[in-house]
Amino acid sequence: MNNLFYRHVKNIFFNSIFIITVLFFHTHVYAQDTRAVHEPVIPKVCKILIADNKKDFTNEINNAIVGCAKQHKIISLLPSSKGDNYFFSGPIIIPSFGGILINKGVILSAINDPNLYDKGNQICGELDNIGKGCNPFITLKGENSGLYGEGYIDGQGGSILKNKKYTWWQLATEAKIKHKKQNNPHLIDIKSGKNISIYKLHLINSPNFHIVPYNTNGLTIWGIEINTPSDARNTDGIDPSSSQNITITHSNINTGDDNIAIKAGKNGPSKHISIIDNNFGHGHGMSIGSETNSGVSNVLVKNLTLQNATNGIRIKSDITRGGLVTDIYYENVCIFNVKNPIILDTHYSGKISEDKNIPRFKNIFFQNVEVLTPGVLKFDGLDEDNMIEVFVNNLHVRSGSSWVKNNVIIHGNIDNIIDIDICRKY
Repeated sequence: MNNLFYRHVKNIFFNSIFIITVLFFHTHVYAQDTRAVHEPVIPKVCKILIADNKKDFTNEINNAIVGCAKQHKIISLLPSSKGDNYFFSGPIIIPSFGGILINKGVILSAINDPNLYDKGNQICGELDNIGKGCNPFITLKGENSGLYGEGYIDGQGGSILKNKKYTWWQLATEAKIKHKKQNNPHLIDIKSGKNISIYKLHLINSPNFHIVPYNTNGLTIWGIEINTPSDARNTDGIDPSSSQNITITHSNINTGDDNIAIKAGKNGPSKHISIIDNNFGHGHGMSIGSETNSGVSNVLVKNLTLQNATNGIRIKSDITRGGLVTDIYYENVCIFNVKNPIILDTHYSGKISEDKNIPRFKNIFFQNVEVLTPGVLKFDGLDEDNMIEVFVNNLHVRSGSSWVKNNVIIHGNIDNIIDIDICRKY
């Protein structure tokens, strides 16, 4: 009897050591941005523009950016001696080695005229069944371009549109009611970028998603603030899409949708992403999906606080857009006043498709995760052939929480012993 007891304790001990070893080994070696990431350095300035609250700066800004980029330098936006601090502009395109320094107190504001962002079909600012009729306010292309400074980029999502009777956000709400798609511009798109930087800026009032890197290899987002109201629909914070070697750090994000959503649609996988030392307020959480067709892997989420959000940690997909999500690591996460603290959902939309794209969530690791207030937690795998696989070490959930567990394998133990001191450390 003693030998059996000893053998049982021994097995528990070595299983625990195995989980912890695997967790830390993978976290610090594989699941992160493969670059050596440092705080961005602001490039040299070759041209200074002075604010004018009554002027359209579209052409002046774009021409200055192109001219300076040829010298591998950027432009600088400064307030005027008269107290003007606005630069109103239509779409801005930043090529390789170009950029904008938006100095403290300066507001680079999107002119709220849908025609300026229209792609040519005269549907920007209208509803349809696709929702892709607008160009973004700012587009970063090529390599070594960036946006810098302590000023603001304002998408004017809550302002009445020119020749319309509604705002961008009201259009998005109407789209939901009418089961349509809104044609609203993103605030910042990064297209096939390499070594791009977004540094210390305040992003506010986006009409749609704030930052979307597409097919980008190398992006550092450092010390930014995103603030858009909680009821502004589809205003995701940062959505890396089919991209790799991304670091998002030292940032605060409050949005009306996903704070961050990592996506991998038909254009390729997303992998090697570090999300470290951040705070999320209202929004729909730290998400992966729902598009995971091409696979999401090697993601490290570390030192994150989530409070007053709808969701906390969330991986979402379904058979219309599913793929393999694997080697995902959550370490040192505190979740407070969140309705759904942890959601792993393979039935996100509930849609049925004959052309199945199976969502598979494997090697999902939780290390030092504290759910400080009760909520709903869901681990909902697709079926017995496609079980979710989770490894946990120090996952503590407040008593009174409710669970949904279907088709999931959980390695390790989940308990109700909350350690608030862990959260105070980060």
